[in-house]
Amino acid sequence: MSTVPARTSSPQAFDEDAWDDLLNYIEERRVIPIIGPDLLRVQTDTGLRPLYDWLAEKLASRLSVDIVGLPRPLTLNDVLCCYLGQHGRREEVYTRLRSILREVTFEPPLALRQLAQITDFDLFVTTTFDPLLEQAINLERHGGQPSTEVIAYAPNRVADLPVERSQSQRTVVYHLLGRLSASPTYVVSDEDMLEFICALQSEHLTPEKLFHELEHNHLLLIGSDFSNWLARLFLRMAKRRRLSDPRDVSEVFADDHTMQDERLVSFLQQVSVRTRVYGGAEAFVAELHARWTARQRPALPSNGASSPQRFLPPAREMPENAIFISYAREDLPAVQRLKAAMDAAGLTTWFDLDRLEGGDDYDRKIRANIGRCSFFLPVISATTQRRHEAYFRREWSYAVDRARNIADGGKFILPVCIDDTPESEALVPEQFKSLHIVRIPGGEPPPEFLRRLQDLFSGSRP
Repeated sequence: MSTVPARTSSPQAFDEDAWDDLLNYIEERRVIPIIGPDLLRVQTDTGLRPLYDWLAEKLASRLSVDIVGLPRPLTLNDVLCCYLGQHGRREEVYTRLRSILREVTFEPPLALRQLAQITDFDLFVTTTFDPLLEQAINLERHGGQPSTEVIAYAPNRVADLPVERSQSQRTVVYHLLGRLSASPTYVVSDEDMLEFICALQSEHLTPEKLFHELEHNHLLLIGSDFSNWLARLFLRMAKRRRLSDPRDVSEVFADDHTMQDERLVSFLQQVSVRTRVYGGAEAFVAELHARWTARQRPALPSNGASSPQRFLPPAREMPENAIFISYAREDLPAVQRLKAAMDAAGLTTWFDLDRLEGGDDYDRKIRANIGRCSFFLPVISATTQRRHEAYFRREWSYAVDRARNIADGGKFILPVCIDDTPESEALVPEQFKSLHIVRIPGGEPPPEFLRRLQDLFSGSRP
């Protein structure tokens, strides 16, 4: 494996110790990647191009902007300013951009897919408005299903992390500078950037949970295109203290610009001593991916035990013909094992991970899912015995309602029990007691159970 040579012009050399420290922090989930446009090279009709260079040219053509005399490569800011100079309406720029991106389908760049494969990253922040990062994560982690939580900031609509990061079960992509829309709610121009930066520093407009994470975690600023002072301001904004103050966390700038800016490098050397600089975003991601992947194949411990299994969350929306798993919140680990085994057996499964447990919209969604699922699999346990009132009991009732419309002998409800709860004492609807309750201790289903489900599942498909 290649190693990174020491760089005397960087604030600190990125050597083997630096890589080892970074990988340890990543495995402890104490690192947040902040993704910029340098990583977004896509295959266009004129070859491999930076996405935002291509977008600027397409936007100029769509708006009939005269670009003669504008510097190259074109930027979206250049095009917007020129368009306003031709007495164009600012709002049209945003809706045209949305149309342009809706008309094309780009494969997520390799670098984004490599980052998505590093499953220790559970929160990504992006300074771009395109959807390629969440597409890469969905592709690499969820089989293309839209399971990633996507949040976008705008000065007129403050959106924060929904829960504390330690409590989140989903990978989150946070669009710090807005997300593609027909409305002017994302950064296209330098003026937009100014408004977003001012709003993000405002006491009442700051996404507090997100900035708490940025302040207290190590940051990887990969592929940013920040100018000298914007880089300093962004770093200060994220850390919420003087950059010269002692702090326990560090940052890495990995892009094609910072190393070339001697004044910025000098500033970081003298003031922000916990900041390292690595030249080249794609090279950094490739090296990081290779090193992280190599560390995921350690020798088994002497007792032969394997490393803990990681479970990916289900899709946000239930796939067609899925088996609906109904469970109590406390039984999630066993349900994750059950779902993983069923997925490995080629079964389409789904359970609700968010567990909002309130609101008419949520209830309608769950009832509709039970109405169209292929089978309903209620999970019985000591937990369900204790909880005499809970939302899963409403799910069980909805399943019983649907079962009344199914012909005698038709299979729909398939109850399972994950512990030694006596079948005769199970607090379940009477209709469940007339069915055979299968024992799957700890959520580990026996092979015969999976084979039975495969037979039923294949027979239920049209």
